[in-house]
Amino acid sequence: MEAKMVDAPKAYTLFQFSRFVASAMSREPVLMGAWVTAEISDMSTSGGHCYMTLIEKDASGTTIARMRATIWANRFSHIRHKFLAATGKEISNGMKVLLYGGVNYHNSYGLSFNIGEIDPSYTMGDLERLRREILATLQREGIIDINRNLRFTDPPLKIAVISSEKAAGYGDFINQLANNSTGVEFHTMLFPAVMQGEKTAQSVLSALDLIEQTNSIVGWDCVAIIRGGGATTDMNGFDDLVLARRVATFPIPIVVGIGHERDRCVLDEIACIRCKTPTAVAAWLSDTAGIAWQRACDLATRIASYAAEKIKGEQIRMQSIETMVPALAEAQIRNARLRLHNISAILPSAAREATSKANVKLEGITMTLRMASHARIEREYPALQSAANTIKLATAGIITREQTRLENIEKLIDVLNPQSTLKRGYSITRIGGKALTNTNSIMPGDILETITAEGTITSTVNDIVNIQN
Repeated sequence: MEAKMVDAPKAYTLFQFSRFVASAMSREPVLMGAWVTAEISDMSTSGGHCYMTLIEKDASGTTIARMRATIWANRFSHIRHKFLAATGKEISNGMKVLLYGGVNYHNSYGLSFNIGEIDPSYTMGDLERLRREILATLQREGIIDINRNLRFTDPPLKIAVISSEKAAGYGDFINQLANNSTGVEFHTMLFPAVMQGEKTAQSVLSALDLIEQTNSIVGWDCVAIIRGGGATTDMNGFDDLVLARRVATFPIPIVVGIGHERDRCVLDEIACIRCKTPTAVAAWLSDTAGIAWQRACDLATRIASYAAEKIKGEQIRMQSIETMVPALAEAQIRNARLRLHNISAILPSAAREATSKANVKLEGITMTLRMASHARIEREYPALQSAANTIKLATAGIITREQTRLENIEKLIDVLNPQSTLKRGYSITRIGGKALTNTNSIMPGDILETITAEGTITSTVNDIVNIQN
């Protein structure tokens, strides 16, 4: 609603109004010094001073109060050492603390809370406690180390990326992979997701489901969940039990880079690899590929060196064998000659002994055969006589037939005798002792021999006339 200006009321400058605010604050004792519970967020140090944002959330996790706070250098060192000695931990983001201080209002910087003391006995903040409870639940369920123990393809080149498409961190990640110093080509696919706010967990879960569905087709080597910097409270969506279970049991190695070095969430503790930022993830992938490439080059060099040494060794062995072969051959020949000499020395006596034994055996066999054959002849004589007569008759017939056949062959030979052919008026012409069958192999001036039935004619070729077919 617009305020109506009636009778032109007095207007104050912003500086004057700021002084009224500061004056009003100075009249309220509680603002000058009070114990306050709050959660630390966006903590940083500079010049010895500590700067942070104090936040408070309701039961649903929604931030309901936020205020800048400062611990000046003259107090920060004391408070820090006291807190570390009492709790064993550094003051850090996510801690819920009990602190003492007062409100300060600056004309240029506005309202802030100046911290003078922190009670180290107060417990960790809700964010840190929630993370610890989620990790404890995963530990009890026995799934906290499943993804951390997965092994990467060496090197991982096919990468499913979960990030916001417009995030600067995603652009840096892709550029660094594309321009990596090793020259290795990576294949990436973006699965867009909300990376801050209440929808973060469900959005990342949906992206993981889609990646697993496409894994059988693509065969992803790893999943990269990346997010650029921002407020620590923007990372609350990653501290989700359902998302943590999914990441812890995901069948593909997961690399996360969703904050800065000082910002950690549950996913950092359960993923296979945790990097500080998206560019750190890209650097890790590039370094891993570079190591694999160097290892392959080293293996190739070692194989080549081993092969060269093996060949050299075999060449030396062959040279040694070539040197040894003549001596071995001579030794074998000497041994063979010695064996032959020994054999030749014992052969005569062995032959005489064997011959003597064979003669005795043959005499026995001969006598047995003589007696057996005589008895057999007496038994077979009639049959043999009849067979002899039959053979005589058959032989006479065969001889007659063969004489007739031989006479016919003799007549045929007389007919086929070249002399008979020459007597019929034919002749044989030869050149160089070979019969001449065509004119292709003679030239003018060649000497020809012509054989007739009466004798041989020698002639010289003057001209050649070919008869065309």
